[in-house]
Amino acid sequence: MKIAAVILAAGRGTRFARGFKLLADCEGAPLVRRVARIALEAELPEIVVVTGHEREAVEAALAGMALCEPGGSRSKLLRFVFNPYFASGMASSLKAGLAAVSDDADGALILLGDMPRVRPTTLTALVGAFREHPQAEAIVPLHGGRRGNPALLAKAMFPRIAQLEADEGARRLLQGAQIVERPVDDAGVLFDVDSRDDLARG
Repeated sequence: MKIAAVILAAGRGTRFARGFKLLADCEGAPLVRRVARIALEAELPEIVVVTGHEREAVEAALAGMALCEPGGSRSKLLRFVFNPYFASGMASSLKAGLAAVSDDADGALILLGDMPRVRPTTLTALVGAFREHPQAEAIVPLHGGRRGNPALLAKAMFPRIAQLEADEGARRLLQGAQIVERPVDDAGVLFDVDSRDDLARG
């Protein structure tokens, strides 16, 4: 079973004061780089980063990050896809990211570029839950009785993403989907960065 990662890093982060949120320092690295590191440490076979606002700066912040292929003999860099419609909202970035995922992928984990505290083991747990429930259309993490992110979307869900508009995420589509909730001991699935104060807590 092949599960890709799609990192949504195209938004403007307008609620974040003084500077561009995804490039803000988070424990010594740009916020978006911290998120990419989570996907790399989870050893997912494919990682697509959707860019938009300040495209060049985001790509520069992720420069040199590579995914080791089986055997460790070679590595391949993160793959970028530019969403020219990023200002319309999250839906366009989600569609662009899933369209860029390889045809042989069975699903994709959707990582938000402002959620740096998710543990790599949580991604592994979500993939494991999908292996146990291959009929599921989505796997979502559950912490303290609350659903969090990232969500794993099965390939069967990809065509439905085209129904999304403006600033919708996948939440509306998930309402009628076959969802498996995977309990995780990871408060990071509920934590996102909206302000500079958020960077200081965790």
